[in-house]
Amino acid sequence: MIKAFYKSYDRAFTIVHGDCFYVLPQFDFKFDMIFADPPYFLSNGGISYQAGKVVCVDKGDWDKGGTPESIMEFNRRWLSLCREKLKDNGTIWISGTHHNIFCIATLLTELGYKILNVITWAKTNPPPNISCRFFTHSTEFILWARKLPKVPHKYNYDLMRAINGSKQMTDVWRLPAIARWEKSCGKHPTQKPLALLTRIILASTDEHDWILDPFSGSSTTGIAANLSGRRFLGIEKEEPFVQISKARRIEIENPQTFASYRRKLKDLSFASSYDVIKEPYSEYDVELPF
Repeated sequence: MIKAFYKSYDRAFTIVHGDCFYVLPQFDFKFDMIFADPPYFLSNGGISYQAGKVVCVDKGDWDKGGTPESIMEFNRRWLSLCREKLKDNGTIWISGTHHNIFCIATLLTELGYKILNVITWAKTNPPPNISCRFFTHSTEFILWARKLPKVPHKYNYDLMRAINGSKQMTDVWRLPAIARWEKSCGKHPTQKPLALLTRIILASTDEHDWILDPFSGSSTTGIAANLSGRRFLGIEKEEPFVQISKARRIEIENPQTFASYRRKLKDLSFASSYDVIKEPYSEYDVELPF
């Protein structure tokens, strides 16, 4: 039986300590949206540059790669499980770099998803290229796909247009990497910025929708979801990261911190006329079965 590692008092945030391959088949629940930041399998002794220092990019055993065939099968398995957990009008967002995103795009098509966009996240503050032998890596990609080719998906066009200065939002998003205030409870080595997850969530979900993250790390997806009035289930294998997730969620239970975070996320200021939280979560009878 699945047991939550932590569930917030309002039941809008649940984190499970476990492997998504084991956890997902154990319950029957459909989500409105999934965000996944799967392992890139790059922890092979490389180096990078952070805060003025040369550092090793090894992130942990969970990011150590195998053969191309084993990595392909890994991605096929979790994408198949996630598809079973999506509502028919649901969408999935998957982040990656050139190391894994082409493989995942191929698998999405193979499994019956319909790819809607490939978002280019152009980092406004990328780390420098210390080898000076190729261009600086300053982008990541986010695939956006819906579950079924012929079932319409949610897209909050008017809100995205408002955020983009009354112009259609393009598929290139210029956003910074994580800020110092986002690391107050500790830092995940591949942590995504709240600004990025907030935009994704506002674009493709409605108030009170349920969002799943099968590789939730320090639960940036969950924090962004709750700041935006959505509900969240995260699954994470590594115990230190579920501890950070819990601490981050407890942190925003302070009304002043909650309000401060919302002010720092510019997209939320545009969402006020579209996504006002009108009723508490507890009045909604759809809940996780654990």
